[in-house]
Amino acid sequence: MSNKTSPIILAGTDGSLGRGPYKRLVLKNVTVIDGTGAPAYGPADVVIEKDQIRSINSAGRNTDLTQYGRVTDTDAEVLDLSGHYVLPGLIDSHAHIGFSHQGPSADYIYQLWLGHGITTVREPGAIVNGVPFTLNEAARSNANEITAPRIFTYSAFGAGRGEPFHTPKDAEEWVSAQADAGAAGIKFFGAPPEIFKAAVEEATRLGLATACHHAVSDVARVNALTTARWGLTSIEHGYGLPESMFADRRVQRFPASYNYNNEHDRFEQLGRLWREAAEPGSRVWDETIDELVALGTAMDPTLVVYVASRDAARARGREYHRDYTAPQAWQFFQPHPDTHGSYFTDWGTEQEVEWKENYRLWMTFVRDFYHRGGLLTAGSDAGFIYNLYGFGLIEELELLREAGLTALEVIQCATSNAATLLGRKDLGVVEPGKRADLLVTAENPLANLKTLYGHGHLRRQPDGSMARVGGVRYTIKDGIVFDAASLRANVRDMVTTERERLGVSEPYTR
Repeated sequence: MSNKTSPIILAGTDGSLGRGPYKRLVLKNVTVIDGTGAPAYGPADVVIEKDQIRSINSAGRNTDLTQYGRVTDTDAEVLDLSGHYVLPGLIDSHAHIGFSHQGPSADYIYQLWLGHGITTVREPGAIVNGVPFTLNEAARSNANEITAPRIFTYSAFGAGRGEPFHTPKDAEEWVSAQADAGAAGIKFFGAPPEIFKAAVEEATRLGLATACHHAVSDVARVNALTTARWGLTSIEHGYGLPESMFADRRVQRFPASYNYNNEHDRFEQLGRLWREAAEPGSRVWDETIDELVALGTAMDPTLVVYVASRDAARARGREYHRDYTAPQAWQFFQPHPDTHGSYFTDWGTEQEVEWKENYRLWMTFVRDFYHRGGLLTAGSDAGFIYNLYGFGLIEELELLREAGLTALEVIQCATSNAATLLGRKDLGVVEPGKRADLLVTAENPLANLKTLYGHGHLRRQPDGSMARVGGVRYTIKDGIVFDAASLRANVRDMVTTERERLGVSEPYTR
């Protein structure tokens, strides 16, 4: 299958798929998981007026049960949700809208996100579609002209410049131009230290956030601890952290044949990185974490985007691919030396064993960072490495749970912590005065995060049959109620249409 179209994805088209906002909407008899890490409580009535949570009334938490929610109100739209759970809308802190090789349209991606209760995404880089396109989509989402999460747009450092930065002043002027254009932040991969430092400091001065994927090509000069000291807002993925804890070396021990442009080499050696760093619990390990926490630098590990490296067959065979992965994305995932993240050209037992140990150490660092007070968020970086939009964030929650966080802590990372990272006090928590961005589900995610997956969770029924349960029921953004199951059905229809158009037949996995 070939794709000769423009790499820029088709923009979002439809803003009419939700209902509301309402003068008053009551979510009646729900159990609330508020996103702060507090335990669930209920039954409660969540009262929404237009795009804001007005009140939450629950016996035992307040005594005012007459003004709102627990009385018949002819002006209110009432959803009786007995047995359901209400959470803050999820925030994917590392999400790309993707390009035409990763999906048929932005609508496909947006509805996968909203279909999983994701009401906000942070787009770090807008590398292919570009900042103007992404800012326009963000504005249309804010105006609810399209069915999409709210979007926070970061410019990729140097995008649109056409030549390298020669002086710190060049970098400062470019950063200033991004602020003027409306970017929320800057995404870095690395740069000469004096230029990199000037850009981070100028962004901070102008009120822009900063994020860095500390690329292997630059990390020997600038690691994660260095950028944190400059004022970096967030560390993306796991790059730059082990290099900050090298005790007996300055550079990773690469084999003589290593070629960074060969992605098989790059990701094979990445699987050996964490064991070259200081050991968990060592002085260097502890001091690094303590300094990152003291500096206030956030960590967005995106564990899910590399998890195929420890079991490629499992990632290829994820159940959701059959119904939800568009043929463009599936083709993009296939091993090919010229496609980023498609490095499984000869991936075997030895590579997977290395990566399993890599994850053990990486997850230990993530857990220790969080438990010592670090700001930890959840991001998927979906669209790469058999990792699909929406589904990827739910798997990231499971991986954070595997790392040692409780389910309440995991949800905190994907809600209130992420809102803190974005500097948005009105998002990420279910409480009066906050934005009405919510997720409603019939299953208890604290008991099983798998029930948040769009394809549901298999459970044996009383009659002995197996049936799928779960999936988000409603996603509410700005007080607008979306039937999440209908959005997921739309995605399945899009996938079917694209397969027929492109002549792709099933079975879809191999």
